[in-house]
Amino acid sequence: MSEALAVGFDSRLEELREIKEAARRGPDDAATARQHDRGKLTAHERIELLLDPGSFTEIESLRRHRATAFGLEHRKPYSDGVVCGWGTVYGRTVFVYAHDFRIFGGALGEAHAQKIHKVMDLAAAAGAPLVSLNDGAGARIQEGVTALAGYGGIFQRNTRSSGVIPQISVMLGPCAGGAAYSPALTDFVFMVRETSQMFITGPDVVHAVTGEEITQNGLGGADVHASTSGVAAFVYDDEPSCLEDVRYLISLLPSNNNEVPPVEQTADPADRRTDKLLEVVPTDSARAYDMCAVIEEIVDDGEFLQVHAGWATNVVCALARLDGHVVGIVANQPATLAGVLDIEASEKAARFVQTCDAFNIPLVTLVDVPGFLPGVDQEHGGIIRHGAKLLYSYCNATVPRVQMILRKAYGGAYIVMDSRSIGADVSLAWPTNEIAVMGAEGAANVIFRREINAADDPEAVRRQKIKEYKTELMHPYYAAERGLVDDVIEPGRTREMLIRSLAMLRAKHADVPARKHGNPPM
Repeated sequence: MSEALAVGFDSRLEELREIKEAARRGPDDAATARQHDRGKLTAHERIELLLDPGSFTEIESLRRHRATAFGLEHRKPYSDGVVCGWGTVYGRTVFVYAHDFRIFGGALGEAHAQKIHKVMDLAAAAGAPLVSLNDGAGARIQEGVTALAGYGGIFQRNTRSSGVIPQISVMLGPCAGGAAYSPALTDFVFMVRETSQMFITGPDVVHAVTGEEITQNGLGGADVHASTSGVAAFVYDDEPSCLEDVRYLISLLPSNNNEVPPVEQTADPADRRTDKLLEVVPTDSARAYDMCAVIEEIVDDGEFLQVHAGWATNVVCALARLDGHVVGIVANQPATLAGVLDIEASEKAARFVQTCDAFNIPLVTLVDVPGFLPGVDQEHGGIIRHGAKLLYSYCNATVPRVQMILRKAYGGAYIVMDSRSIGADVSLAWPTNEIAVMGAEGAANVIFRREINAADDPEAVRRQKIKEYKTELMHPYYAAERGLVDDVIEPGRTREMLIRSLAMLRAKHADVPARKHGNPPM
């Protein structure tokens, strides 16, 4: 190679390095400082926290927009405000795109959208999870309808990949208007307090239309979506802890719907007794307790990741491991509303069951439910339709399913909580179980109403009839005698029996009817 040619290559390589460094650095140091002053990291800093060190491969870092309206022809930064590529999380491939708020406020234009489309297509083709780190101001107004079309392409790909690869949205800044629908289409949404907001119409529009005064956080902040709307599955105080739990969630999920979740070795014995449960769960079915303490005692090393922990708290949904294998746990929470099912609890559990089924995660259902929440608001709000969502999700699920009845299991709520009659593979119960159409008090009042009313001492007769009903139809072996429960077990063997049952079901295969798709209640 001639000396002149070598010099030419050297200058080109130096130019390339300078361009790539400029693209990574962003528009200027002041923009980075402003991002940090808001308590936010830059796109590359976030990706470095999410992915294994040194594993990130960026694509289209030199992409620029082609717009010429409203002065954009004079502002053509590299990357166009979004960083895209892939890397690894605990050694497994993960695709990611991250809005760069320093460039056009992270607003989406044509080139920006095409980069996201590319990485979404690669994730689907490679069969690997996709994580979006959202920090953008919505559509780039200067680019008009092409920006809106870019969102349409994202929504279409979100839907096409639904149930095929895990899709995780991490909200690290504002997300307004139509942009909010992409996270809503994904499997899990993470939010950070104070810095992230999601809403369709902002506070100014709300005030102009309705006269209501509200802040951005009050309208669509992390705590609002974690406890009121149910949009956010997880909420954190800062970005590092948020991204660390994104990594943890990915470690519990398969790469795609054709794989099973990763198995980890555990030192927690499969046959470890769980006698502590006798102290946690009162035998008196009217007394409350914390179901999370039950889950902690059962699962490997007491570790579990609760999904939607702040929303619909009368039901607990969690990912955990049993003997190293990932399971999804759905459990009534007697510490909130006595563990009844209502509209929001039904929606929360239905979505979780559906997600677990999509990604080959076996289901364990812990039952202690007095029924559905009665009331005019519930009936008018559509408890029939919403309760049917949970019923449909369980009936439609083909993964291994094990039901464990701890205490109460009354009425339609018993059926909906993955009873044998709707397809649970194994149903187990403690000797404290009470499976019936309704509680003994209510049943006695209905069946023996005339006899009680005609008695000289109605209260004494009522107590006698309640005892009679319990003895006849609510004793702990009634369901087992009729084959609706496979076995009544000691609480101390709960972990062992769950692990044994799931191991037996590991090769389960379920045939499904030939159809385009079902038509679940929406």
